[in-house]
Amino acid sequence: MCSENFKKFLVSEASGGIFLIAAAVIAMVFQNGFLSEFYNSFLHIDMGFKFGEFLLQKPLILWVNDGLMAIFFFVLGLELKREILEGELRNPAQVVLPAVGAIGGIVVPAFIFYLFNHADSFAARGWAIPTATDTAFALGIIMILGARVPASLKIFLVTLAIIDDVCAILIMAIFYSGDLSLISFGVAAIVILGLLALNLLNVNKKSFYLILGIILWISVLKSGVHATLAGVISAFFIPLKCKNSDKSLLKEIEHDLHGYITYFVLPVFAFVNAGISLKGIGLEQLTHPVSLGVILGLFLGKQIGVFGFCFVAIKLGFAKLPKYSCWISFYGLCILTGIGFTMSLFINSLSYNDTDKFAYADKLSVLIASVISGVLGYIVLYIASVRKEKIEVKAQNESF
Repeated sequence: MCSENFKKFLVSEASGGIFLIAAAVIAMVFQNGFLSEFYNSFLHIDMGFKFGEFLLQKPLILWVNDGLMAIFFFVLGLELKREILEGELRNPAQVVLPAVGAIGGIVVPAFIFYLFNHADSFAARGWAIPTATDTAFALGIIMILGARVPASLKIFLVTLAIIDDVCAILIMAIFYSGDLSLISFGVAAIVILGLLALNLLNVNKKSFYLILGIILWISVLKSGVHATLAGVISAFFIPLKCKNSDKSLLKEIEHDLHGYITYFVLPVFAFVNAGISLKGIGLEQLTHPVSLGVILGLFLGKQIGVFGFCFVAIKLGFAKLPKYSCWISFYGLCILTGIGFTMSLFINSLSYNDTDKFAYADKLSVLIASVISGVLGYIVLYIASVRKEKIEVKAQNESF
């Protein structure tokens, strides 16, 4: 059975998917309607602040991608730490199958993308675009099916998504960093030591962690490593339990921020990144190697990678099929991992620095693959549930 906290998580993620869809649709309408000029001007409004000789100025779209998304990754880090210490990731046996699936869901899509784009060094930078999974959208589809999908499959998807996100963080840190600044790294190291001291001293004052977290974000931003990593690093120093207190600072912060992430941060990110101009996009653009690599990588690569690697692991006896599920329902879930949307768009912005070199067909390909994966995944899961019901009814009739 699912715990109450897990059920609440599913409901919030699923309802958040509706806000994401709405934000993406509004962005598309703005970009392709009479508000196009206003929309693009709005995204590139310069914003920043100056303190003495220090200047931090960026267009609005980068404040969202570097700033708001750092908060998203902070909450992701909190969830990851909680799961490792007392959740699904604490039990190694339950982690094996999702971990194997996550690896397959990265290797195969990346390989497919590289096959199409290895001849173009700039295009090949996007190899990680089809490796991501948007948990909110996938869970949203599962919630529509309700009790037709076993709880074990939902847990599998959430665990796989957590591992998938960890891999995405590592990919960003290793492959999408700019010119490195040793001075900024030094400041970041000092701040991390400060966070460690707060953790070891069991300090439970949010303001202390907030101040150091902001300084860490600025130093990481200036270091050349993507600023969102500061969110994950900060999260791992938030204590799960504090001495002489029944409260959990980690759970308290996670609870406070989860609604903002679900109903504000991610929809805003979708709004500023999903505004894809359809002008000039035709068959030529959609059959470009980058477009094909993204569409086939997400739609085919994710399902083949996740299902194929898990199938081998189960047949070799390293793991078991999730309880109360069958191969058809499990395959349907694997198809849903091809919904990349927010994470794929985010990695796309890192890969190509929000250029329009591919006439935005690269971003449109993410949406196309995500929609196809979502629709087909829903159909397969529904067919599996109907088939299971018929078998159960037949078994009951035979027992009489």
